[in-house]
Amino acid sequence: MPVAGPENNYESFLKVNTRFAAGAGREDENARPKMRTPSSAVYQTVMLPFLTRGKASRRLAARTTNATFAYPWTRNAGMNLSREIEIEINLSRNIETGDDVHALAADAGPTRRLDLEPGRARHIRAAYTTHFVAAEFSKHPGDFHLVAGADTAPRPGDVVIARVAEIGKHTRLESPVSRRQLMFVGQEIMVAYGNRYAPDQFLAHVPDTLEPCHLVAGGGLAGYVTQMHASIDAATAIEPIGLLATKDGVVNLRDFAPLQVGNPSLAALSAAGTPRPPVIAVLGTSMNSGKSTTLGCLVNGLANAGLHVAAGKATGTGAGNDPNLFIDAGAFPVCDFTDFGYPTTFKLAYEEVRDLLAAMIDEQAASGADVVVIEIADGLYQGETSRLLRDPLFAGYVDTVVFSAQDALGARAGLDVLQDAAVPVAAVSGLLTASPLATAEAAARLEVPVIDTYALCNPEVATALVPVRASVS
Repeated sequence: MPVAGPENNYESFLKVNTRFAAGAGREDENARPKMRTPSSAVYQTVMLPFLTRGKASRRLAARTTNATFAYPWTRNAGMNLSREIEIEINLSRNIETGDDVHALAADAGPTRRLDLEPGRARHIRAAYTTHFVAAEFSKHPGDFHLVAGADTAPRPGDVVIARVAEIGKHTRLESPVSRRQLMFVGQEIMVAYGNRYAPDQFLAHVPDTLEPCHLVAGGGLAGYVTQMHASIDAATAIEPIGLLATKDGVVNLRDFAPLQVGNPSLAALSAAGTPRPPVIAVLGTSMNSGKSTTLGCLVNGLANAGLHVAAGKATGTGAGNDPNLFIDAGAFPVCDFTDFGYPTTFKLAYEEVRDLLAAMIDEQAASGADVVVIEIADGLYQGETSRLLRDPLFAGYVDTVVFSAQDALGARAGLDVLQDAAVPVAAVSGLLTASPLATAEAAARLEVPVIDTYALCNPEVATALVPVRASVS
């Protein structure tokens, strides 16, 4: 299938040389265009249609009027071919509209301030990760503006206003109140930069510039995808317009977060030195092993027993579904790492992760809770989780673990890892308990109880997991 030709009016603007080479595999969704011969300060955007995974088109942003780009990709529609496309661009007008292009891309030109008109600000769709920033933005939009330019480098947690360029994996953006907002191409959204580690979805990192990138999580995370699971669609493409800023500088989520690592609340300071309630951590074999459902059912069982339960999620990627589940189950208060100003915890310095866990437990314990239940995301082999298990701080804060597994073998292997780290395990639950056969297999091989996830809603079952050495009133 031709990439460009008379049928789409690109022939007079693009010279496309295509080379085929034998190769296997799927489309490289994350290959970046590599500029070879930039020669102009006039910036343009060129839209090239591709057929990818059933999508109508994909976009290649080429930003100079005279440049050659190489864009490697592989078709996955029954052809095992690797195609590299060289595109020589010589433009003086916008291909699609014929209009002159004057606006610079966000990652081009000098550092500059871009004002936000009130009418425009009202139509920006905010994401869950930005909920504290969005609350202030909606009340005082005039206090904010945008910053863009070639030297503007985003950091994790920085808030960016971006335009939806193409819909991919994530078709909806979770709002500050967890409503799933359907996205449309061209809409402007408020999200936060962050790194993502999700074996079932994407590996993504914060880019060095305000270049076009991806929406890598529905909760509102901007990053550049470098790896993706073979079974999912390409990430939704977004085009940054500028970093959100105030008179004090670029806005980071931590600037508006109600809780701060290293700066305890008055309640936590007052509770310092007093006995802490028992703390139960929920860990799992991997993403989607049933951790959040396990924690929700455990919270419900403890609440049904008349206990005051506080809950939190210490690591992972920002989204409102888990905190809302914990609230629905009966926990109060509930918090997650976004309350401390983190859109995600992947690639944080390890010391910051451990301090975040301790701060979260201290804050929840200071609420007067009888029991604190904390979820730690992803699997035992994930970087920070693996280190936490062997950290004396973890042993000092966490009394016992309820372990979620997808199958019997994962349960056995996970239990071995936890026991090797001297982490006490009260029970195994999770996705495997949906299968009576898998439950029986696990029960025959484990030294700890295997409990059906929804059985944890039973007060007697749930309270039996509270550490006996800690008193619960």
